[in-house]
Amino acid sequence: MSCDSLQPPRALLWDWDNTLVDAWAGVQAGMNAALRAFDLPEWTVEEVRGRARLSLREAFPALFGERWHHARDLFYAEVRARHLDVLMPLDGTMEALAAAVPWPLGVVSNKQGPILRAEVEHLGWTGRFAALIGAGDAEADKPAAAPVLLALQRMGMAAGPDVWFIGDTGVDLQAARAAGCRAVLIGDAAHDGGVAALQPDVVFVDGHDLAKCLRGLAKTPPHA
Repeated sequence: MSCDSLQPPRALLWDWDNTLVDAWAGVQAGMNAALRAFDLPEWTVEEVRGRARLSLREAFPALFGERWHHARDLFYAEVRARHLDVLMPLDGTMEALAAAVPWPLGVVSNKQGPILRAEVEHLGWTGRFAALIGAGDAEADKPAAAPVLLALQRMGMAAGPDVWFIGDTGVDLQAARAAGCRAVLIGDAAHDGGVAALQPDVVFVDGHDLAKCLRGLAKTPPHA
């Protein structure tokens, strides 16, 4: 589906990492601190990008077994020590957020809720979003619908195909569909099987491409 065939959305929900910001250096440092403690091979940043889709409470038991809580503590200690120093908006993010001003906005991430909110605050973006939902805030994390629905509840809105969930992975698109929202991909999903494998409802090359579409939709009367 192309932008020309879309009706204006009612609200926009965003994934965080690799959708709005680049925080991979902090995630990689935390991951490797845990892996080293368990005498496991460390991951390159490319491996982190390709593997870090599920929330920690979903992914760590399979990686670290019964002692996954210890690995979790090591991970978070390292992330908290450096994540704000390496955090930066992706190219096109500021343009996309500026174009999105006409709509209510929220974030739904598989990054731990307090860390997510600290990063948003660090960038001075807290006022942009009506809801900031991270891992552990809802009864389940993405790809479940629960965090998407919680974000919309806090925004005072119902789910529907006119709510866009914008993300860069299949987990994001699964969560969008589970909640009954439009599954919007940003990027080429090369780290997650590619666009054809994910079958998004809509795909944008980057934040600049998304911003161009939103600017056009902002001028479109509802149900034109």
